[in-house]
Amino acid sequence: MSAIDDIIENFTLLEEWDDRYRYVIELGRALPALPDSEHTEANKVRGCASQVWLITHVKKDGAAGPVLTFEGDSDAHIVRGLVAILIALYSGKHAQEILATDAIALFDRIGLRDGLTPQRSNGVRSMVERIRVDANAALADMA
Repeated sequence: MSAIDDIIENFTLLEEWDDRYRYVIELGRALPALPDSEHTEANKVRGCASQVWLITHVKKDGAAGPVLTFEGDSDAHIVRGLVAILIALYSGKHAQEILATDAIALFDRIGLRDGLTPQRSNGVRSMVERIRVDANAALADMA
């Protein structure tokens, strides 16, 4: 079972919002911290109310296309947990698979988006857009 499958399963077991928030915070605490040297403007995700940094690593994989892995961080506990969920969903996937994956639909399916403030929902969309831009750029580099 993948990390994202574990996260989805755990969310299905949590009925109370307080429990879901605590779980998101736990996910953020488990996310490896980025060194301060990576908290740069180039790594910053625009459109997030909290500070969010995302680093994308691209590995060529022959005819299958590039594989992207991600590292991330935030200065807010809940947002750091949301970063962890997106990394679990997208990291280690081929660029085409990333582009075909709908994170917002996943957040709806596990009932997480209903509990997010509009600012946090916008931040999630900004993070997803950044990941998609990086996946498209990796594909363009292969052409």
